[in-house]
Amino acid sequence: MKPVRTEDDLKSGHITPADGNVFADLGFSPKQAKAMLKQADARIAKSQKLKRDAAIAIAQWMQSEKLTQVAASEILDVSRPRVSDLVNEKLSRFSLDTLVTMLLRTGKTVELVVH
Repeated sequence: MKPVRTEDDLKSGHITPADGNVFADLGFSPKQAKAMLKQADARIAKSQKLKRDAAIAIAQWMQSEKLTQVAASEILDVSRPRVSDLVNEKLSRFSLDTLVTMLLRTGKTVELVVH
């Protein structure tokens, strides 16, 4: 039997306000925290660009093949709502790995180049 959760279970006893930089919140010096945040933001931006590029390639494939979301979902082996999320660029719902798998199912070649 599952335990019953009450409203009190979801309340926090203490909230520490954040200043917008998790590294500063963790105690790094302001200079270090700023540099680390800049690096993290750059990595996140690169990852988001890769995901966006993959999603665009899949959407273009659907368009060029004149596929409905239902037909694409069958080929991509995902649900129709997942295809809708992809077409509507709700990319936070997808890992890069998932998008690469979907790209491969379109018959496209995917290459990883490390510099």
